[in-house]
Amino acid sequence: MRILITILLSYLIGCFSSAYFLGKISKNIDIRNYGSGNAGATNALRVLGKKVGALTFALDILKGVIAVLIGKYMFGFNGSLLAGIFVVLGHDFPIFLGFKGGKGVATSFGVLLILNWKAGLICLLVAASIIIFTKYVSLGSIAASISAPVAMVLTLDSVNKYLYITTWVLAALSVYRHKANILRLCRGEENKLGNNI
Repeated sequence: MRILITILLSYLIGCFSSAYFLGKISKNIDIRNYGSGNAGATNALRVLGKKVGALTFALDILKGVIAVLIGKYMFGFNGSLLAGIFVVLGHDFPIFLGFKGGKGVATSFGVLLILNWKAGLICLLVAASIIIFTKYVSLGSIAASISAPVAMVLTLDSVNKYLYITTWVLAALSVYRHKANILRLCRGEENKLGNNI
């Protein structure tokens, strides 16, 4: 029963779309109809401005943090891993928004901060470095996601296999959600940071 409660609570927390609700509150728009059509922090930055974009990013991180802490309380370490996966699934595929959500990068970062803050900071550094040099937020996000399993190995003396699997699941979800960005990057059509902001 605790497993089911952990899964449900985590998913529902993830379903709270910060970009969608802040779009409604600040401009009375459905952000999924503007910009990239994505209900995430980058599109919120582009469509709603820097302040709302930053708030969206912070709230999405907080979702990951809260879910993992609840999972840990409900079911110990394995509960925190389960919560981490399902809060990102809720963010990516929110049932209340027709399963059309964000890409889970900020929420995954929140998850990593609780599971292993050192690995989380490494991923943040990877993302920031790539974004600064290339101006491609999507490329930085993808690279950071893929670097998470490596960061786990680098920062822990021994890596729990379930923790390692969790980081790969989160990385795979991120890459999958960025599939359109990857195609645009390959074609040289991806928007750079600063465009249309």
